[in-house]
Amino acid sequence: MSEPSVAQHRYFATCPKGLEYLLVDELKAIGADDVHEALAGVYFAGPIAIGYRACLWSRLASRILLPIAEFAAADDAALYDGVQSIDWAQHLRADGTLAVDSSLVQSKLNHERFVEQRVKDAVVDQLRAATGTRPSVDTDRPDVRINLHVKRDRATVSIDLSGDALHRRGWRIEQGAAPIKENLACAVLIRAGWPLLMDTDAALFDPLCGSGTLLIEAARMAADVAPGLERDYFGFMGWLGFDVGLWDGLLREAIDRAAAGRAALGARFFGSDADPRMIEAARANASSAGVSRQLRFEVRRVEDISEAPAPNGLVVSNPPYDARLAADPGLYRSLGSLLRGPCRAWKAGFIVADEAPGQAIGLRAEKRYALYNGAIACSLLRFAAVADRPERAPAVPKELSAGAEMAANRLRKNLKKLKPWLQREGITCYRAYDADLPEYSAAIDVYTAAPSAAAEDAGIWLHVQEYQAPREIPVEDTRRRLSELLQAAMAVFELPRARISVKTRAPQTRDARYQKQDLRGHWLPVVEDGLQLQVNLFDYLDTGLFLDHRPARRLLREHAANKRVLNLFCYTGVASVHAAAGGAAATTSVDLSATYLEWAARNLAANRYTGERHRLIQADVLAWLNQNRERFDLIFCDPPTFSNSARANDFDIQRDHPRLIRACMARLAPGGQLLFSNNFRRFRMDEELAAEYEVQEIGAASIPPDFSRDPKIHRAFWIR
Repeated sequence: MSEPSVAQHRYFATCPKGLEYLLVDELKAIGADDVHEALAGVYFAGPIAIGYRACLWSRLASRILLPIAEFAAADDAALYDGVQSIDWAQHLRADGTLAVDSSLVQSKLNHERFVEQRVKDAVVDQLRAATGTRPSVDTDRPDVRINLHVKRDRATVSIDLSGDALHRRGWRIEQGAAPIKENLACAVLIRAGWPLLMDTDAALFDPLCGSGTLLIEAARMAADVAPGLERDYFGFMGWLGFDVGLWDGLLREAIDRAAAGRAALGARFFGSDADPRMIEAARANASSAGVSRQLRFEVRRVEDISEAPAPNGLVVSNPPYDARLAADPGLYRSLGSLLRGPCRAWKAGFIVADEAPGQAIGLRAEKRYALYNGAIACSLLRFAAVADRPERAPAVPKELSAGAEMAANRLRKNLKKLKPWLQREGITCYRAYDADLPEYSAAIDVYTAAPSAAAEDAGIWLHVQEYQAPREIPVEDTRRRLSELLQAAMAVFELPRARISVKTRAPQTRDARYQKQDLRGHWLPVVEDGLQLQVNLFDYLDTGLFLDHRPARRLLREHAANKRVLNLFCYTGVASVHAAAGGAAATTSVDLSATYLEWAARNLAANRYTGERHRLIQADVLAWLNQNRERFDLIFCDPPTFSNSARANDFDIQRDHPRLIRACMARLAPGGQLLFSNNFRRFRMDEELAAEYEVQEIGAASIPPDFSRDPKIHRAFWIR
């Protein structure tokens, strides 16, 4: 006889933005199935044991939610009825306690306290009608914490298995003025490379340890202590679906692992701080966390550290940087001196909120990761050990081959021709070469770092896109020609190879744009028409800035004043930034990718365009247009040539542009206009559309001079 199957559940783990991919890996390691990221969270599946295990073992998640119902909720009556349709006798005792949390996104229901009250009423009314007894409210430790998420009038009701935020481990007694949350501390440790070092004899040192969060979490990680082991409350403990025996087994396993790990862990965690009160707080927290034997603390300023606490390891710290504790450049210079001096054999990772502190360290970071400490956007800078950095001999210019010299001459000719236009227009990101010589079939784009860039990023960077060679050309010839073109570019621009990103352009799905090509996490600020934008030359197929659309963005800016602007297939939101700069009354940016919407949010925020006037919506564009009833004065639509995303219907620009354009026109306010663009070289505008609307092709005016060699790079139309 076959064994009875174990019930499978779907879960959603929330987390701080920037931790999604780390959380995916963690949940897979815990044993979760069907794991995939979303914005500020991760979906996963498994039996109820996986839900318990995630609550106990996740170092990165904020909450673990178990969805139990989904329904339309365009108003409070629909919300009440939907919650009433759930059999609450399966989840909550009639004399139990409950609490309701909510999040409302792009919905008609927009008052959180009101909807939380309606959900509570629906649950209480159902149980009172059935039993004569009603549950009461307990916002601190309810038997069941209900989570309501309403997005675009669709409600998801979940049981919050965590009950309280998972970063509250249960060990913290004292905290400093601006503590780092425990789950973010673990993300910093992972990004800084601690998991690769902790099973060696490497030490960990925090010279600005505050109340000790990073050190304590690092020690517990190395000792295999479950992050939730000290908690005496989880949201599932009062839930009627709670399996006590299953939980006890998981807890016993965690206790045994922690005991073995603590016994084996040596005293190789060191912390110092200039404030004696913080050192006392750190010692109290370490004792509460069960790792006081492994941690050593002392009162000492960074500039007074004259020797390393161990031969090698990882220096990691969360220096003061937010509005309450403004960053001190002198402190960061002291950290740089520490890495070049006593800790020159140590790797390092520091959190910074802007570029200036990172520059003050005086060392080039090998990696830069975007993080959010609460609402504060910041970065983790990761540094290789100074002792491991080879001393570089002065570069000797390499004599160019005949082919490379020919390519270099063409580059110089192009730059000479473009120079007056670039200077006149103030353009610092442009195309310098586009397969001008057929045998050197590639595009070379120049990106000049913004004045705000870190010192090590200042100057010019190149993005080289090699066009896929015909099959009949031998691979050896293709490689040689690319090498010669790169040598030419390095000679003309006087750049090291490390400042050149090289990719091969080939036919692909639109989703390939969203897949990482590299893992450098190198973000470069650039300027276009006075606006600061973020590009990434290495990690994705595209850089985040379509240079050929420069004229289209300027058109949007010119027409945006006091307009409600809609940006469809918005990518990294650059067009929305331009519209906002042109005085748009509001901007709405729609894309299916959470990755690019977050990028768009950074671009908008870098130019101080935030708040309700500048909305970002994750959705399939056609579906959203058909569901939405808002009106816009100006729409920019730049769809892909085709898309076969698993999250949306297949899309083909030639086949589907009539219904896409009609859907756009249905959302235009009287007198509004649509700027429609695409890069399908054989695109033909549907004749019936030309009869229905005023269609005006922009033509050559939409092609900038640096793309004049390729007038078919895109087609652009005004449609009214």
